[in-house]
Amino acid sequence: MRDDREARIKLGVDLGDLVPHRKITLDELSGKTFAVDAYNALYQFLAIIRGPTGAPLMDRRGRVTSHLSGLLYRTTNLAERGIRLVYVFDGIPPALKETEIKRRRAVKEEATVKYEAAISRGEVEEAKKYAQATASLKDMMVEDSHRLLEYLGVPYVHPKERRRRRTWPLAVTSGPPSVKTMTRYCLAQLG
Repeated sequence: MRDDREARIKLGVDLGDLVPHRKITLDELSGKTFAVDAYNALYQFLAIIRGPTGAPLMDRRGRVTSHLSGLLYRTTNLAERGIRLVYVFDGIPPALKETEIKRRRAVKEEATVKYEAAISRGEVEEAKKYAQATASLKDMMVEDSHRLLEYLGVPYVHPKERRRRRTWPLAVTSGPPSVKTMTRYCLAQLG
């Protein structure tokens, strides 16, 4: 039987060795505009902005707000430094990514079970280990993010279909010389 890692389809293009690396300060980015991979940023906020037990931040009605907190603070902190952002929401994932999406869903389900079991045993530190892997982004959260960005006057792009070939350049034509993403795929499309 093949190892699960071998069975995965490698997605994206690894351009890491082609892109020069150097440390810079945020102040060096002042006056520039960047396109941001919105889903990536929202998942990051959902994973890391958590309460003392590892549960995501919530409003008094029990609605998750970690993503909004992260979006607000990161966007305003960068704006205070003169850095402009355009958030790019990808559309529907390509069929090739379906296997990876199913794998990620299974990892989240397993992490949720382990998180809840640790909480029920009163093992908060153990629960925190699994909490980050339980992050899930719902359509309503994306809509709330759109609304917050509109209130902040920050532009965003959200195509109906996931076609990065078209999405990233669309964001870039409005000014961004750079893209902030955890993947380097978009660089191949901009080049």
